[in-house]
Amino acid sequence: MQPFMTKLLFAVTAADKWTLKDGTKHPTGFWAEELVASHRTFVDAGWDVTVASPGGKPSVVDEGSLAVDANGGDEAKVEDLKKYLETIDSVLKKPAVLEDQHAADYDAVFVPGGHGPMEDLAVSAEFGALVKDLLDAGKVVSAVCHAPAALLPATRADGTWAFDGYELTSFTDEEETQAGLADKAPWLLESKLRESGARFSGGEAWQPHIIVDRNLYTGQNPSSTKPLADRVVAALPPVRA
Repeated sequence: MQPFMTKLLFAVTAADKWTLKDGTKHPTGFWAEELVASHRTFVDAGWDVTVASPGGKPSVVDEGSLAVDANGGDEAKVEDLKKYLETIDSVLKKPAVLEDQHAADYDAVFVPGGHGPMEDLAVSAEFGALVKDLLDAGKVVSAVCHAPAALLPATRADGTWAFDGYELTSFTDEEETQAGLADKAPWLLESKLRESGARFSGGEAWQPHIIVDRNLYTGQNPSSTKPLADRVVAALPPVRA
């Protein structure tokens, strides 16, 4: 039988604003490091990567994620992020329509973070259904930083959450507080995941922290992205029969 490349659904936010507690709109999008470090890892692994967003709308970078201060003062890192984003600019401007994707066509899904997923993916019943189907089929479900918000709408017919009882991680309430947005947020991700039934595991703020529970792979923050992507790659072969 002719082998095929491992197929990954790379689900990105299409939100460029995050609605705060007082109703104001905070500029957002995807976090540069989280998208670049993961996408590059999967492409370098030889995977067939399909970038898709809600409605197939353009996915934009959170400009704050390209600030030198947000990248440890490393100007070279920022330039690398910008250059990589330029190479996939046409894909990000015209992603596939996320609602048209089917679990049977993929081996895994990965969601990069930024506050964007908290605005759109977190309330997408269609994406929630897709994630549930991937999970139930034994496919790898993976998300980093704020992107585990995209797991929230994955509910079953009886209304229960598909990830109830799963151990996972995400951007912590402590990190959101240190970032200065906790008091403005309509809800905090760690708290919401705990309330939904997750067994939450938080590591040291801003340090890499990866949790794997069955076929769910999650990372806590931007620095967790590359280690998380490497774990996902290690879990799946570069080709499948």
